[in-house]
Amino acid sequence: MHDLSIADVENAKHIFIIEDDAALAKLLKIMLDKMGYSTYVYNNAVDFLKCIPDLRPSVLISDVKMPKMSGIELQTELLALGRLMPIIFISGVATVPQSITALKQGAVDFLLKPVNKQQLKTAVEAAFELEAIKSQSLTDKATLEKRLSALAPREREVYDLMIKGYKNNEILAALGISLPTTKQYKTAVMRKLNVGSLAELIQMKS
Repeated sequence: MHDLSIADVENAKHIFIIEDDAALAKLLKIMLDKMGYSTYVYNNAVDFLKCIPDLRPSVLISDVKMPKMSGIELQTELLALGRLMPIIFISGVATVPQSITALKQGAVDFLLKPVNKQQLKTAVEAAFELEAIKSQSLTDKATLEKRLSALAPREREVYDLMIKGYKNNEILAALGISLPTTKQYKTAVMRKLNVGSLAELIQMKS
């Protein structure tokens, strides 16, 4: 019911639909296809977990109540696997505990059936916006780790103190080095991490 070969993996935004009601799944697919998304339909969560497509950016839309595995159970399993794609839940009748659990585990939205086209559009756009933020954060962290690996051991010690807000006299006292040496190490840290100010240095870490 889904065909990954039709997706433009370079540019498309991918949506996985997990819904055991074939009619609703078809309706969701039609609406989302018209919005320009690449969609893939699964009729149960177990089949989806057997071979999760490695497509990004991606968003998951799942029914809550399904045979074999519920949407909440699927969300829990994905978290355990480290797959943190944004999830939008849909449900005929949502209980408060279900909603609370879903949102606590990071669900973007919880939509009630029948699904309103505008609500769906808004939820999906929010989900992809969140996905973009997370993706950028991972890229920034990877960049920082690569730059930190270029620091010499003593430069790394100075860096650790700098991001804690230590002043020059505090750094030299903590490491037992002179003021000129402290300034030299700080300059090397700033250059290797490609930052122009202490504020920018701290921002990279946050």
